Amino acid sequence: MCALEIPGTTLFDGTQARKGYALNKMCYSFNSAENRAEFLKDEDAYCARFGLNEAQREAIRARNVLQLIAAGGNVYYLAKFAGILGLDVQDLGAQQTGMSKDAFKAKLAAYAH
Repeated sequence: MCALEIPGTTLFDGTQARKGYALNKMCYSFNSAENRAEFLKDEDAYCARFGLNEAQREAIRARNVLQLIAAGGNVYYLAKFAGILGLDVQDLGAQQTGMSKDAFKAKLAAYAH
């Protein structure tokens, strides 16, 4: 195991950045309300416009954060996608850890003390 490996974690490195370029570019586009509305009108066409591969499209359809990260998604860009769904970064963290949002928030609060 290399020093940069964390078991159960997908490291966002240069390889992942290249892999997820289209996905992250699409998520960045959600800064625009017009783009968010266009995505919601026809998700598949919007994904095709950005050239997402099938794994990325499936992760989008499933709303699965871990699949999105494995497909090259960066959590900071994915937060823009999550916003369309009414989710926040704590919702993403809860999905990543397999916890409920309340349990995830409690764990964060415990670390703060």
